[in-house]
Amino acid sequence: MEIEVVKDTKLELEMIIHGENHSLCNVLRKYLMEDSDVEYAVYGIDHPLTGEPIMTIKTKRTKRPRDSLLRAAQRLKEETAEFKELLEDI
Repeated sequence: MEIEVVKDTKLELEMIIHGENHSLCNVLRKYLMEDSDVEYAVYGIDHPLTGEPIMTIKTKRTKRPRDSLLRAAQRLKEETAEFKELLEDI
């Protein structure tokens, strides 16, 4: 996976997530929207077979979108580790 930053301002981050699909983007969007600092988090894929996800994160007040993205990624990492442990116990 490679992330290409398209726009990076004080309150908005837009990026292309190369090599990914709805699976990662949808869960990241969900976690971002649960963050009280995030005004909105959206992504789109122009073409279902060849398109790559473009995600936009806009934060409230003076909060940085990169910080919200890092928190969402950390939460995803923790959730997947917990899920892996549950599978190993089966």
